[in-house]
Amino acid sequence: MKTVNGDLIKLAQAGEFDLIVHGCNCFCKMGAGIALGIKRAFPLAYQADLATPKGSHEKLGTISHAIVVTDHGQLIVVNAYTQFDYRGKGVKVDYQALRLAFRAIKDRFGDLRIGFPAIGAGLAGGDWDLIASIIEEELEGTDFTFVKYQP
Repeated sequence: MKTVNGDLIKLAQAGEFDLIVHGCNCFCKMGAGIALGIKRAFPLAYQADLATPKGSHEKLGTISHAIVVTDHGQLIVVNAYTQFDYRGKGVKVDYQALRLAFRAIKDRFGDLRIGFPAIGAGLAGGDWDLIASIIEEELEGTDFTFVKYQP
């Protein structure tokens, strides 16, 4: 897996990626972590999230997206529904939902340069080694980069 250190949002705004993806819960809450940064930097991504059914289990493993314009052209911001809820303790990431979301990303956007953070391994409490292996399997043959957060 190609890895770079930096800020996913800043790199995306600088034209390093054609598409960025982050993990979302199914309650249309983008109130913490990178989701909050994406909500602030790319409000259309939040609008795409709000257009989905709030609190629906059916969203797990699906994606929504928005096309935004940056100084370097168009950027697709993908909301990947990789966890049901955001409240409580413990592991909230759903590994099968993560797999299905990345499969959908490859199917729809596999010819683009894809960037993503440590989806599911931060606030969602998942195992990054397992998450990384799932992403590598599902995005095999595409141009994808893990952005390890470094301000």
